[in-house]
Amino acid sequence: MRKLALSDEILLSIQQPARYLGNELNAVYKDPDQVDIRFAMCFPDVYEIGMSHLGMQILYSMFNRRTDVWCERVFSPWTDLDDIMRRKHIPLFALESQDPVHDFDFLGITIQYEMCYTNILQVLDLSHIPLHADDRKENDPIVIGGGPCAYNPEPLADFFDLFYIGEGETQYDALFDLYKQVHLSGGNRWDFLLAAAKLPGIYVPQFYDVTYHEDGTIAAFTPNEPGVPATIRKELVTEMDEAPYIENPLVPFLKVTQDRVVLEIQRGCIRGCRFCQAGSVYRPLREHSLEYLKRYAVHMLQSTGHEEISLSSLSSSDYSRLKELVNFLIDEFQGKGVNISLPSLRIDAFSLDVMSKVQDIKKSSLTFALEAGTQRMRDVINKGLTEEEILNGALEAFRGGWNRVKLYFMLGLPTETEEDMRGIALLSEKIAETYYDEIPKEQRNGRVQVTASSSFFVPKPFTPFQWARMCTKEEFLERAWLVKDTFRSMKNAKSLKYNYHEADLTVLEGVLARGDRRVAAVIEQAYYHGALYDSWSEYFHNDIWMHAFELCGVDIDFYTTRERGLDEIFPWDFIDTGVTKAFLKREWQNAIAGTVTPNCREHCSGCGARRFKGGVCYEDSHSLH
Repeated sequence: MRKLALSDEILLSIQQPARYLGNELNAVYKDPDQVDIRFAMCFPDVYEIGMSHLGMQILYSMFNRRTDVWCERVFSPWTDLDDIMRRKHIPLFALESQDPVHDFDFLGITIQYEMCYTNILQVLDLSHIPLHADDRKENDPIVIGGGPCAYNPEPLADFFDLFYIGEGETQYDALFDLYKQVHLSGGNRWDFLLAAAKLPGIYVPQFYDVTYHEDGTIAAFTPNEPGVPATIRKELVTEMDEAPYIENPLVPFLKVTQDRVVLEIQRGCIRGCRFCQAGSVYRPLREHSLEYLKRYAVHMLQSTGHEEISLSSLSSSDYSRLKELVNFLIDEFQGKGVNISLPSLRIDAFSLDVMSKVQDIKKSSLTFALEAGTQRMRDVINKGLTEEEILNGALEAFRGGWNRVKLYFMLGLPTETEEDMRGIALLSEKIAETYYDEIPKEQRNGRVQVTASSSFFVPKPFTPFQWARMCTKEEFLERAWLVKDTFRSMKNAKSLKYNYHEADLTVLEGVLARGDRRVAAVIEQAYYHGALYDSWSEYFHNDIWMHAFELCGVDIDFYTTRERGLDEIFPWDFIDTGVTKAFLKREWQNAIAGTVTPNCREHCSGCGARRFKGGVCYEDSHSLH
């Protein structure tokens, strides 16, 4: 019988003790003496968030298929347990074995969003692993970072032994085999890291030096060990059906954010929105076959007992067999109480037709990411939606019985004018008016509710907007207040609701997203002064961060409000995502001109992703470029 790492007394004194017990349905248990590699897979946030992460479930299932590897899970302890563990010197432990993380061979950390960076330091600290890779000894775990934020690993470079750039299904087997081989031949930590740095997609920060110009921009980024590549190309699955998926998803004891089976239907996106990092770094779009998805849908629902399945992708409407897949799921689970959820749909007749088949209209609202309130601004960001399409889509939804709509916008986009800002309220008003003008009174399901939310724009690496300046906190707030005032003056104000994101948090996200190695000291100082769970608004303390910037002499404006020159070397330029810098520059210039670029199925724009030899670039209907 497993001995729990926490006593009954501690478990009874903290919130949600089930976060720390393990033992869930489909958790994997092995004999630690019978495996060669122990891997602690960490999501640096609370259990309920981490257990909802698809990538973690995919790798957990994939690693544990190997008989020589035991992969276990680790999450950030919530603040109540964090305090107890520090006072009582209890080391952070993995859920399955309850063994200390420090005893593992690898600690793999998913870096999903910038505001979890202090939680990464919490995990290292509580695991009794030195924060700096330079300070780690032979018996410390190899600390690996992966996930979306690994596309600019530099602000975290001091804290990681290596980063895995790209999709995890391709190189981990080679990495594990290499680790065993180095150990068998009597090699040490350094030998392994040096050999790993020569594998595709692996970046070992200590083998690279950065020099700076007097103005603080990067002068050069160069390898300092022979045989280490100057450029690291992202890893990508080209044949989606050949990649391992989740055989038996873990079923949490607690209600988590994504309390359902998640079926990934495709990767990548054809749309080319110019602010969207995921749409760029996951190019090209690659689909799973209908048969593959049918098989996994049935198996996963049977192996978990879940009553909902979510079809996951960046833009579900663009999956070419969506209608057939939805019809299959409806027929297969008719009368079995299984709900189908479809996030990331476009506001068009096809999507609404699919939605009307699967959603309980009475219970749900429709969510549409419109991003901008005017046609000019939608052309700047390459959203590919006209006002006519938006209003027709809204009308179709209202005719279908929906009367609650959520709209997502962005404020602070490049070239934004006052007219664009006010356009957010005006477009929301037009959607409400469509309901009252077009739906007869006797057919209405009460008053329409249109909730508009705006986040603030952060220029992300590997997007055409990576050259853009970012607004200051004050500029963001002025824009939000202007929009709020405009909403108040609308005729249908009672049917409209508007809210906006925290501006100071967005500024910090901008520094962490675009930062270089000099930002690591700020993250460390903020952590030592109490920053933790920064993505949770009740725990975010901007003053801690401002103090950390001051202590480290790091200028926020250098990373945020400064517009970049087209020839500047970015901290992430050593990574090759397949999409060329020349293409991104061309798209940046198209944005300034308000020129729309067609989506990948309409016309190939020569972004560079063709060299992966797969996906939408090689669909039969696609002409060679």
